[in-house]
Amino acid sequence: MPRRGGHDVFRVSGDSGRLTVEGTTPAVQLTGLHHYLRRVARAHVSWSGEQTDLPARLPAARPPVTGTANVAHRFVLNDTNDGYTGPYHDWDYWEREIDVLALHGFNEVLVYAGADAVYHRTFIEHGYSDAEMREWVPAPAHQPWWLMQNMARFGGPVSRELLERRTALARRIVGRLRELGMTPVLPGYYGTVPPDFARRNKGARTIPQGDWGGFPRPDWLDPRTPHFAAVARTFYRVQRELYGATSMYKMDLLHEGGTPGDVPVGAAAKAVEKALRAAHPGAIWAILGWQKNPRREIVDAVDRSRMLVLDGISDHYPNVTDREKDWAGTPYAFGTIWNFGGHTALGANAPDWAALYHRWRTKAGSALRGIAAMPEAADNNPAALALFSDLAWTDGPVDLPAWFERWSLSRYGAPDAGAARAWETLRRTAYGTSRADGWSEQADGLFGARPDLAVDRAATWSPRALRYDAAEFERALPALLSVAPALRGSTAYRADLLDVARQCVANRSRQLLPRIRAAYEDEDRDRFGDLARQWLDWMDLLEDVVATDARHLLGRWIADARAWGSTDPERDRLQADALSLLTVWGPRPSADGGKLHDYANREWAGLVGGLYRARWRTYFAELDAALEEGRRPRPIDWYALEDRWTRQPPTARTRPAGDIVRVARVVASRL
Repeated sequence: MPRRGGHDVFRVSGDSGRLTVEGTTPAVQLTGLHHYLRRVARAHVSWSGEQTDLPARLPAARPPVTGTANVAHRFVLNDTNDGYTGPYHDWDYWEREIDVLALHGFNEVLVYAGADAVYHRTFIEHGYSDAEMREWVPAPAHQPWWLMQNMARFGGPVSRELLERRTALARRIVGRLRELGMTPVLPGYYGTVPPDFARRNKGARTIPQGDWGGFPRPDWLDPRTPHFAAVARTFYRVQRELYGATSMYKMDLLHEGGTPGDVPVGAAAKAVEKALRAAHPGAIWAILGWQKNPRREIVDAVDRSRMLVLDGISDHYPNVTDREKDWAGTPYAFGTIWNFGGHTALGANAPDWAALYHRWRTKAGSALRGIAAMPEAADNNPAALALFSDLAWTDGPVDLPAWFERWSLSRYGAPDAGAARAWETLRRTAYGTSRADGWSEQADGLFGARPDLAVDRAATWSPRALRYDAAEFERALPALLSVAPALRGSTAYRADLLDVARQCVANRSRQLLPRIRAAYEDEDRDRFGDLARQWLDWMDLLEDVVATDARHLLGRWIADARAWGSTDPERDRLQADALSLLTVWGPRPSADGGKLHDYANREWAGLVGGLYRARWRTYFAELDAALEEGRRPRPIDWYALEDRWTRQPPTARTRPAGDIVRVARVVASRL
């Protein structure tokens, strides 16, 4: 079908068993098919479970199911996605992931895989050896932050075989996106250089970037210089040779504390843009809207009509109201980051999406031109994915109660009173929070926190308290357990039951810890011991919950990493790279000084019953000994314990165990 007014459209029509799917691209045809499945056939596909129990003859699409995108840009994936979601995923994963994104209507997908080979080849042409570059490039789990100019080197050296395998994967990813008519968004070049670049390249000028989270940042090459233009030419040529050209490039100039030194920011932005235009004249520069990024000097210096700001705080800060004024009319995408670090917490600021998107898009002079779904890790919160993607295909404001009622139908395949009650409860609680409190994500659980009687979050920058009523949330679990047996067989139902049961147990940590603290401060050793045992029992139950699903197994994460190694030493390095991201994040200066430890905490089997339980057991034993001996507790070197566990973890299961319905019933009986 041709575009309508420049916008993508789809149409699904026909009688039972004889359907026609039309759309402006193959991806949009998939979007139309998914809308038909959800609205008519009561089926659903997501990155967390699906319901595809369909009749032999699909029902008629009478009247036709139609849709028109209300924005041109439908961007998806965060810069951090390749780290926190799965740095060692293979093509089987990516093939399905791309299908899911197309089914949900996205048309611009960030692709960071394979960028390591571009940098490797680029700087070999500018005075570095193969070995030096493979030492500088981090291992895959940490590469996103290297591409954002935050760090380098960690986890390496990478092998030639690893670079070649990642290049081959990236080619398949961008190839499939192009086959579907989707845009691969590739990293552009904005000045990151290896050590000693100025010394090796006479006349080059670099600006030190200081530290980020305890890591020394790579130097920044002054974009106004001929050396920058030369490196950029090489970068874009190599990138084109490997992956072809595209129409959108992602670059975050001076991101998260980057310093321009004495370089005028506007002039630097002009030079970065000039290099992009020389290589790709019609391309769009995509830039993240986050903290002070993009600086006003940047948007004032460039061709704003060919920049797209991916607003990461649309639903984060209550005082964000006028993006046209903030960015001088630069086109932007209404964005959300409902997940940080891959936390397993359930929920999102759905009322803000429903209230703000239509209002901002339709106001006079609006520069809103897209949506941007940017959870730091994907494959979570399927309701959030579906609802947010629907914004771009919905005329007028979204009616949230009606939306969630329809969601339970397509999620499980038929009307069910228990399912409706469960999702109405979830709509009011975990999916009913607002940016008014300054957060876009839900609070993580305390079982994954470094032990302390006063701890109120596991990751340093997570909410300090639950953002909804835990008792009301718990009502969703018995409601889900009452769903008709005929509807319990889908992976969608089981994924949701796990998520709700897991969240109920995680929320208990916030109720129990103050009681443990009170018992300790009262020097009541018996009560303290009893409550500490209850805490560890809840952790054991949480381990049982998450062990029922393959997506929640630490052993799978480890096995995926090791599968990319060519030798035993490399397999060990890749395992340590993948595990460190979830635990200490990096060396002690980043874990403790940079406060990055547990940033990517998650309730997975092998983590909950492994590192997390070991920390709390150690802590409670020391507190108990202190009570018995009448002394202050001795400090525990948590980094030493965590690093030792990360380097030599116990064997973790790679296959799920147990039945989530049975385990969820145990959880419900204990609430």
